[in-house]
Amino acid sequence: MPEARGRREHFGQGQLSTDPAKSVFINCPYDPAFQSTFDAIVFAVVCCGFMPRSALESGTVAESRVARILAAMFASKYSIHDLSRCRGEGDENLARFNMPLELGIAMARRFMATRKNLQHDWLLLVPERHSYAKFASDLGGYDPVQYDGGPESVVPKVMVWLATRPDAERIPTPEEVLGELPKFQSDRARLQRAWGGTVSWADLVLSAREVSRALVVGQ
Repeated sequence: MPEARGRREHFGQGQLSTDPAKSVFINCPYDPAFQSTFDAIVFAVVCCGFMPRSALESGTVAESRVARILAAMFASKYSIHDLSRCRGEGDENLARFNMPLELGIAMARRFMATRKNLQHDWLLLVPERHSYAKFASDLGGYDPVQYDGGPESVVPKVMVWLATRPDAERIPTPEEVLGELPKFQSDRARLQRAWGGTVSWADLVLSAREVSRALVVGQ
């Protein structure tokens, strides 16, 4: 990823500037157990010609997390929401409900636009045999996309959805994207070592773009 090494750029400027119509806010778990799936979603979004957005992108601690979430989501026409962590965990059997909260914000956003082509559009991902309808029965009228929780399963699901969006352009096949995914994962691991365990969002996106170029060259 040579371009990211010689010149640091703020998100939303230079190579990372983007039209909101091509932006996809990603609302997924950030814990280590989900990292490979999260990275696969980011890489799939980039390979499909869209720009991933996240609350992680600003890196600021002087602004509340919800403010960062709102800024990124409201600058994106699309969003992806994963409810994998909405189950009881730990000794107290508590579930994490940040992701359903952000899904609710995305759903409300859809009704804010006066023109249909500007309405916010979202994809809901749930694990196979997930009991989301029991704790969020209002989602029963929708058709969440089920997957097995891993990268190989989530990439086709995300790509099929992106391919049907009105702003989609060049969409490679999931097989092609999964073939390049190990290169992106390797570069991410290298960046993580170089930065002492933390990778900036800008470097992550630029890395995904660099690796995804092979799919364009191959066409």
